[in-house]
Amino acid sequence: MRALKQLIRFGWEQALSCIFPVVIFSSIAITQMLPLPFLPRYDWLLIICLLMQWWMVHSGLETKDELKVITMFHLIGLALEIFKVHMGSWSYPEEGYVKIFGVPLYSGFMYASVASYLCQAWRRLKVELIKWTPFSVVVTLAAAIYLNFFTHHYWVDVRWWLSGLVLIVFWRSWVMFQVNGTRYRMPLTLSFILIGFFIWIAENIATFFGAWQYPNQTDAWSLVHLGKISSWLLLVIVSFLIVATLKQVKGKSSTSISTNQYF
Repeated sequence: MRALKQLIRFGWEQALSCIFPVVIFSSIAITQMLPLPFLPRYDWLLIICLLMQWWMVHSGLETKDELKVITMFHLIGLALEIFKVHMGSWSYPEEGYVKIFGVPLYSGFMYASVASYLCQAWRRLKVELIKWTPFSVVVTLAAAIYLNFFTHHYWVDVRWWLSGLVLIVFWRSWVMFQVNGTRYRMPLTLSFILIGFFIWIAENIATFFGAWQYPNQTDAWSLVHLGKISSWLLLVIVSFLIVATLKQVKGKSSTSISTNQYF
């Protein structure tokens, strides 16, 4: 019975941490099914995202420091979107007034929502990282993963090498979290895989409702290729590493990174 209560509480904390992503994907579905006046759908999605972001900060669900992190992810994601659309990896076929090089500005919020989830879950579950890798290694690895999203179009795709490197670098790292005062832990690499998998599920929902479109979905929707999980896994790792590093630099006691040895 206690295990069930803990699982329900953990699910509730996760649900609260996912408010921003849930609103975004719900809006994508609703705006696909309902007729919209005055503005194209993509522009309405941008307005909804901006209002949601304002409400999150105004209500205290997000702090100003977390807003800075989320804004940074918005810019990182938007840069990646512009490049990928230019290379033909996917497209945004609908009309929109607020587009940059064929990319609607709301798209950056989908990356920002990942950062929002990480920040929220980190605070709510009182996350600590055990046996964390040195700062220089973390920054170098995160930069290499992000750059590979660009360079693999012109050079060798080294995502699997990077994935293997992640396993090696974080093999002894654990993530600790708290539910109802009880501490739990799991391998850090397992948390990467789980988050990446659930984002892949969300991606299938988003493409089904026309948030964006892969080349093989032009004529009819089809399941996003399982290979995309590796891309999302690496993106989650970049997001996690950036958030973890910023938490470490900030040095907040409630989200501090412990380097103690736990066995």
